[in-house]
Amino acid sequence: MPELLEEVQLDVDHAEQTVLGSPWVTIVWNDPVNLMSYVSYVFRSYFGFSQKEADRRMMQVHSEGRAVVATGSREEMERHVEAMHDFGLWATLQKADE
Repeated sequence: MPELLEEVQLDVDHAEQTVLGSPWVTIVWNDPVNLMSYVSYVFRSYFGFSQKEADRRMMQVHSEGRAVVATGSREEMERHVEAMHDFGLWATLQKADE
């Protein structure tokens, strides 16, 4: 009987993944225009990150050229990207598994 329950659970997990789809991410990219302090401010004010977390992600943008700042549904990530553009930051979205 445990095998049957495990098989059913796997089918349910697969069905949920198919319905919900893959998660998406919002990526903020480095740019030559915005000050690091401003990027950190945006991360704090919009995403609600702590000072330490906002600074960590800002430094990731600065040193690695990009940072993932949010994960969720495509619609949510589209809203985040639009908000980042409204703040003057370069941002895109992509599937999390790419």
